[in-house]
Amino acid sequence: MYVHKNGLARFATVPYQSPQPSNMNNMCMHLTNYAINKESDDFVQNDDEDADDQGSKRSYKSVLDFIAEKFGQAAAKKVEQDINEIILKTVCTAQPHVLHLYRSAQPDDFENSMCFQILGFDVMMDHKLNC
Repeated sequence: MYVHKNGLARFATVPYQSPQPSNMNNMCMHLTNYAINKESDDFVQNDDEDADDQGSKRSYKSVLDFIAEKFGQAAAKKVEQDINEIILKTVCTAQPHVLHLYRSAQPDDFENSMCFQILGFDVMMDHKLNC
């Protein structure tokens, strides 16, 4: 498996607050879905590929860099390890299904079997960097 450092990190466009009756319907506060947040007045579109640490969608690497800057390199390394562990455990759980999909895509080609699957993982992190 390969985890791409320029993977996508999405952010809610409204600062998070614990769910309460007054904010339960504010989807831009509680969800990070692009389809929802792109409609927000607070959505920041980043058109500069060299500034991957700005906007409502950022690179995974920029998030790790931010954590290292604010909390230290050890904290960033722990977050990365925690995320990798979540991915590994999830893929191990899904392996039988992924293998079935692989065999369905390449049923008769045993010598040149070249197939891959791109998987996306949504990982939420709290203010204490717990994933």
